Amino acid sequence: MDGIGAENGSVQVKAGARAGRRVLAGTAVVPGAGYGPALRPGERPRRPARGTDLPAVDRPAEKQRFLAAAEAVAARLLARADSVRGAGADVLRATAGLATDRGWLGAAGTLIDAGAPADSATADATDRFAAVFTELGGVMAERVTDLEDIRDRVIAELHGMPEPGVPTPSVPSVLVARDLAPADTAVLDPTLVVAIATTLGGPTGHTSIIARQLGIPCVVGVSGLGDIASGAPVLVDGSAGSVEVDPDPGRARSAVAHSADVRRRTASWVGPGRTRDGHPVAVLANVQDGPGARAAADGSAAEGVGLFRTELAFLDRDTEPPVEEQAQIYREVFDAFPDGKVVVRTLDAGSDKPMRFAPTGEEANPALGVRGYRIAAGHPGLLERQLDAIAAASRTSSSEVLVMAPMIATLAEAAEFAAAARARDLVPGVMVEVPAAALLADRILEHVDFLSIGTNDLTQYTMAADRMSAPLAGLTDPWQPAVLALVARTAADGARVGKSVGVCGEAAADPLLACVLVGLGVTSLSMAASAVAATGSALASVDLAQCRRAADAALAAADPSAARQKATEILR
Repeated sequence: MDGIGAENGSVQVKAGARAGRRVLAGTAVVPGAGYGPALRPGERPRRPARGTDLPAVDRPAEKQRFLAAAEAVAARLLARADSVRGAGADVLRATAGLATDRGWLGAAGTLIDAGAPADSATADATDRFAAVFTELGGVMAERVTDLEDIRDRVIAELHGMPEPGVPTPSVPSVLVARDLAPADTAVLDPTLVVAIATTLGGPTGHTSIIARQLGIPCVVGVSGLGDIASGAPVLVDGSAGSVEVDPDPGRARSAVAHSADVRRRTASWVGPGRTRDGHPVAVLANVQDGPGARAAADGSAAEGVGLFRTELAFLDRDTEPPVEEQAQIYREVFDAFPDGKVVVRTLDAGSDKPMRFAPTGEEANPALGVRGYRIAAGHPGLLERQLDAIAAASRTSSSEVLVMAPMIATLAEAAEFAAAARARDLVPGVMVEVPAAALLADRILEHVDFLSIGTNDLTQYTMAADRMSAPLAGLTDPWQPAVLALVARTAADGARVGKSVGVCGEAAADPLLACVLVGLGVTSLSMAASAVAATGSALASVDLAQCRRAADAALAAADPSAARQKATEILR
């Protein structure tokens, strides 16, 4: 068994480019194999020197030149967004928004008013905002790459230079880079870019998200990529998290052929989720709104929704939506799966998802602060009104509606939430994202009907490592034995009392890890709709006994790399 790969046909590499076989390790984010010559992004503009101040008479025209360049960059990004679908389009639109951000434009304009040339003002304003984003951490820190990409595109526009980015290769190639801008990743052609390897980035970054949607094997957090010459033959194994330079050509082509076989099996999978010997495992989709739910229902074999991220519909609101409006939003998702299960997560705001109508104030460490269920204490009635809306929507729907709270850490929180949900005839559950919840799962299950493990945050908090930090990508790997041990403990507690324990984090989208999770006792898996078929077909290719042996081997491994290798040997 293996993950989705890319079939790249004939592979051409530069004669004499090989420098000896080397294997570099990173974090596996999109499974599959890709083989071809190394392709590097084009050079970015050099940072402009400040030079002398502009004469006052020239400054208004220079400001207009800067604004015109920023507008041109934003327009091109929006045009690209219209040419792609899914997560890529969303990322491109968000990046275009940075080019028209009033704060950034104003900061650069102020510098130009003081005499700075447009190019140096662009660079200096970017530095200021990048420092703020870095200090905020989390998703905002990852947006530094997006902002620096905007800076480079505007500077290139100001100087009449070609737009920086990834060149279109003439043969199927492996893209090797320090990091990739979303504007580049979103428009990659999977028939020409057959694998991606980057030095920076994490499993939940924009490169990983878009590569997963496109089905391009991807490994991030790889040290030593800078030494790979352009044109050198490279094999990327997105399941093992390895980048091999100058591999044996026959073995590399065999890996790609196997990956293509897996792709074909994936394309033919129609569900429902079960192992080869018939053990049922619900394969569900993560969604954020009605259109996303309808797309998942129409475009995948998802049996329902395992994670409805309700907060994403409210992030741009100045005021809390009234109960009636919320109910309509929820009903759209329920109606997309009239005969399926829909698990609704109550507002998971705070940290990297601040809400203007539910402020949490300044915090030194937002990821460890007031977020998720904790916001309810400071905003009385907020949770109750949301539960009222969910209940109202469920009464007119035939779908099976369940509701769960994020960031539960104590028995008292679980009991309090369960009582509020049951008072509205809703089925209560909680998310296991905090190690305390995993350690107390048996006692939490005395209050709620199900648990759902958010592996992204559970890994972050277990390993004490920001999941958006590229240098710590190895620690935030869900294959970490400590994380798997907490999953196993939680699943075992659920099995003892006959209650379901699902996984709705990114780990469920890894076909190999999904099989291990089932072996640990997980009863359902929820992921991006684009990953449903890969996970479902992987489960259909193995027996439950294999999954259990792979789970035992992964738990006994010393590190994520060994865990993957042992699981692969058992499941393949």
